Amino acid sequence: MPPTPVTDDLDTAGFFAAAARGRLAVCRCARCDTVLHAPVGYCRACGAFDVTWTEVAPTGRVYSYSVVTHQVHPDFPTPYTLLLIELDDLPQVRLVGRIDGRADVHVGRSVVAEFPPADEAPLADEALALPAWRLA
Repeated sequence: MPPTPVTDDLDTAGFFAAAARGRLAVCRCARCDTVLHAPVGYCRACGAFDVTWTEVAPTGRVYSYSVVTHQVHPDFPTPYTLLLIELDDLPQVRLVGRIDGRADVHVGRSVVAEFPPADEAPLADEALALPAWRLA
């Protein structure tokens, strides 16, 4: 079974809850609207402990990438392309994604997140939804 992220962590649960609804979301301070990335339950800008999750467009651009050719886990056959994605709505937020194979990718290339049904997702856990990135 592939490794899976912890989905009920207080700081990151909102991301996985949004993904389960087929949406991409980022953490923000509910008081001053500062983007909190990586997500935390405390705003470094104003000191508030009140955070919220805001949906963002599931689109971005490749900020960096690497083709992985050395297999480190049996559930992740190589090659695959790891992406560091800068979100279109919030360029200061970068997410990690993966595309199977040697993707025809370059820095600045547009990508789109999709949320496949659980039975088609790369991680076979019905309770877990993750964005699957594809080249636009």
